[in-house]
Amino acid sequence: MYPKLLSSNPKLLVIFPSPPSPYTFRTPPEILSLRLQLNSLRKLKSQISCTTNSNNEADGSTKNWEKWVPRNLFAAEKVFGTISGATSSPIAQYISSPTTFLHTVDPRIKMAWLLALCILPAKSNIGIRVGIVIYLSLLSICIQPTEVWKDQLGRVFLLCGVLFVLLGLSTDSAPSLLSSRSPPSLLTGLSTLPASFEGYRYVIMKLGPLQLTRKGLSAASTAACLTFTIFQSASLCLTTTTSEQLAFALRWFILPFSSLGVPVAEVILTLLLSLRFINLVFDEVRNVALGIVSRRINWHQLTTLETIDVFFTYIRRIFKNINNHAEQISQAMIVRGFRGDCNSYKVLLSAGSSTTIANVVSFSCLVGLISFVTLSRYFYF
Repeated sequence: MYPKLLSSNPKLLVIFPSPPSPYTFRTPPEILSLRLQLNSLRKLKSQISCTTNSNNEADGSTKNWEKWVPRNLFAAEKVFGTISGATSSPIAQYISSPTTFLHTVDPRIKMAWLLALCILPAKSNIGIRVGIVIYLSLLSICIQPTEVWKDQLGRVFLLCGVLFVLLGLSTDSAPSLLSSRSPPSLLTGLSTLPASFEGYRYVIMKLGPLQLTRKGLSAASTAACLTFTIFQSASLCLTTTTSEQLAFALRWFILPFSSLGVPVAEVILTLLLSLRFINLVFDEVRNVALGIVSRRINWHQLTTLETIDVFFTYIRRIFKNINNHAEQISQAMIVRGFRGDCNSYKVLLSAGSSTTIANVVSFSCLVGLISFVTLSRYFYF
């Protein structure tokens, strides 16, 4: 087409399109080599290689990074030993012997004592709170076996002591953001307020930026006393009362609410299963910890990540065993004919054997304590 057009029009200038870059004015071998380079760049992947120089060790300048990784950072051997030793004594378990005074008290009176001890410390002064703590400590020493109360009282006192110090020094230590807008007495010409003649001080003690005030002392004593009372009173009740007796007492209290739609049967069955499940949880925590301790693991040879992996394996094993126990309990209930309707099955509950003298003395002490706390709010002793 182009030769005919040029022959008919000799003065016509024809411009051909230039070849696309990068192949302009290149020979075929150059084009082939350029294509190979482009393909190799597309397929290129970054590779990182680490090499060690053995001559560095001979020179004394060792660059082995593993020597700088901390080992046995969490003191795993002590942790597992503490766990296996802490759960060796019966915690929240019924102790049938020796039979004590609390074993012969009616469980309904014990339930009333638990409710009163959870409410009274918040409504009383600091003297009564300390008295309740001393009373529960002496009662634990007299009722529980020696190895039980030594183990429990030590840990509960440590927890309450830490809570008391933290709350006491941090409740009122932050400086106030508000300042008084009234001018000082030197500018107004008024006399200053007289100091208290009884030696009253709001700030009891100062420790650097921290201070212990009356408000902090009240909050710390209330929290520590409530914590000690809840833990120790529940421990005393569970060690001297069976799960059936506690379920009977709770059923006696909430039975009038069944007319309001409260599922009394479901609540009682849940309580029984929960109380029986507590022992299984403590047993599994202790048994798995003992299994790890008995393997004589050399924790100094494990890295931090390996130690953390052992802890995760320990927790995972505990939950797996607990779930297996729960499945066995559910299968046993199904085999015995339970299909989910608690009202169609009767749970045999009993108040147990209680003596009249123990009930009268316990109930009288409860009424006396409530009366004393109530009157102390109106009269100063």
